[in-house]
Amino acid sequence: MSAGANLPLSSAIPNPDPVAKAAVLAEALPYMRRYAGRTLVLKYGGHAMGDSTAGDWFARDVVLLKQVGINPIVVHGGGPQIGQMLERLGIKSSFVDGLRVTDRETMEVVEMVLAGTINKQLVSAINAEGGCAIGLSGKDGGLIEARKVARTRVEGGIRTEIDLGFVGEPQKIAAGVLDTFKQSDIIPVIAPIGVGSGGETYNINADTVAGAVASAVKATRLLLLTDVAGVLDADRKLISEISASGARRMIAEGIINGGMIPKVETCLGAVDGGVEAAVILDGRVPHAILLELFTGAGPGTLIRAG
Repeated sequence: MSAGANLPLSSAIPNPDPVAKAAVLAEALPYMRRYAGRTLVLKYGGHAMGDSTAGDWFARDVVLLKQVGINPIVVHGGGPQIGQMLERLGIKSSFVDGLRVTDRETMEVVEMVLAGTINKQLVSAINAEGGCAIGLSGKDGGLIEARKVARTRVEGGIRTEIDLGFVGEPQKIAAGVLDTFKQSDIIPVIAPIGVGSGGETYNINADTVAGAVASAVKATRLLLLTDVAGVLDADRKLISEISASGARRMIAEGIINGGMIPKVETCLGAVDGGVEAAVILDGRVPHAILLELFTGAGPGTLIRAG
């Protein structure tokens, strides 16, 4: 990227005072040194994508990370966009435990939206900000080897297997494919589509893919950007940092509940898999990534081992 390319630190403040701008850069410098040469996995959620302005912030932040010597890997979701396309096509959806039941017809739409529309829009946005992004799905280079997800229900003492269709989970991540980008200017942008042992295509939860990728590449940080502030305590106040054991206790006590449970479990899995820390943060906050990484006042919830 050229020295004159747009940088997000200046975009947040109209006509910033030069001294204030220099102070911001000086504050960020130790953090930039800390993460230089490290790999970060950024999951950009489908809900967070709903705001075009937030999308611009995200793209600029990702380009800046690469500019200062950090290796970002982007994994994106697209649940709302898939739902909209299915509705337009008159295809009805059903869910089990938050997972979309995916028959063959639905899988074709899922792949079209994720690996086609959304992936290329995100790649284009990053490139428009001076980056060099390339779109991938789990099919490329055998990046995501997947297996079918199984779900069961017990009703009246009878155990029933539920067929979710082409819904999968990562079985193996080809970390070597992503390692090839480390020493280049390329930013990989991954659609959460996996391939089975028989060549079948699987729809995979994007959080799950991001966690698996982060563990496979031994990322320093996993950042889950979503449409909520982070983990809240019993008084509904944001928790800035929590240990893995503390998070598990809050799940057991019902403080962490609903849709936040799978996100926290993804973070716990990543931390157990060797990631230094995982963060859940609101992707709608201006430059949430930079605030989390380059200041002492990150806007989300950081989960560490322990």
